[in-house]
Amino acid sequence: MRNGWLFWSFIFIASVSANAGWSADRLLGVQSARVMSQSMPWIAQETGIFRKYNLEFPLVYIGASPLATAAMLGGDAQILIDGGLGTVRAVVQGNSELVFIAGIKNYLTQSILTKPEVKRLEELRGKRVGVTRIGSTTHYFAVQAFKRRGMEAGRDYTIIQTGGAPEMLAALLSGAIEAGTMTAPWDTRAIAAGFHYVVYGPDLRISQVAASLITRRGLIARSSPVIAQFMRAMAEAAKILHTDKEVTFKVLGKYLRVDDRKILEAGYNAEIKALEPKMEFKLEALQAILDDVAQVDPRAKQIKAAELYDRRFLDEMEKSGFFEKLWAGAAPR
Repeated sequence: MRNGWLFWSFIFIASVSANAGWSADRLLGVQSARVMSQSMPWIAQETGIFRKYNLEFPLVYIGASPLATAAMLGGDAQILIDGGLGTVRAVVQGNSELVFIAGIKNYLTQSILTKPEVKRLEELRGKRVGVTRIGSTTHYFAVQAFKRRGMEAGRDYTIIQTGGAPEMLAALLSGAIEAGTMTAPWDTRAIAAGFHYVVYGPDLRISQVAASLITRRGLIARSSPVIAQFMRAMAEAAKILHTDKEVTFKVLGKYLRVDDRKILEAGYNAEIKALEPKMEFKLEALQAILDDVAQVDPRAKQIKAAELYDRRFLDEMEKSGFFEKLWAGAAPR
């Protein structure tokens, strides 16, 4: 079933590319989650920022980091919006083509929610805990949270893959899982339905590349001006995300299908504090992934975090005064 799903995802990507009449100012993107931290392309699309920069950016959702990474490695997409785990594993396994070009979120903010009668994480022993996909940031967070209580997947609890965030909530509501690993605003929706935090992720501040912009080195060599335009578009979208809640809520409501203002407000207020206003990428968050991967693949010890990061586009926006002009008179919330 999973292979069939992946096949049709790639078919869709190919059809988007083929039907578009590919041009130099067109980039095809892949995102691994429908969450606020990956919403900047939605904002750029809905507010006309992509048109301003003469860009077309069709965005395909592939709801798992390993599969989204595979789309990039296969050459089907040019920009990946994802956490760092899939990219790091690909590089450790010998593919040096993928490179981080900006950060969105540098620590994990997932939380684990369950029924009110469960007061402590240890009470989930023998229970089913939902994550989106094995290898995703929700999976990594759940494993780390349980590990801090001396509990291991398979031995003390069972990991269940649910798919995307909406499917996670549905599984929680139906009783298919006893606990779910969720990100804003989906955690807020679960709370509205009567569930509660047994682990509130932002308090743990687990350092990891949780959301970032990734491309291919070959594309930078061939089309650096196009990527530079894309990065400026993302910078403008990031400013809106951080300073204009009304526009942001309108966009999130449309793409996440959430029309409850209280849920949007609570989710936004919890998540925005973890997002990078100027898309800074922190090497310590990447090193945390390398250290974790090194426990199962020693080759990760030979890789330096800085080798996986190309900050030329951020440097250009800083040195040219673009950021200064963009943020003049404004401050992130």
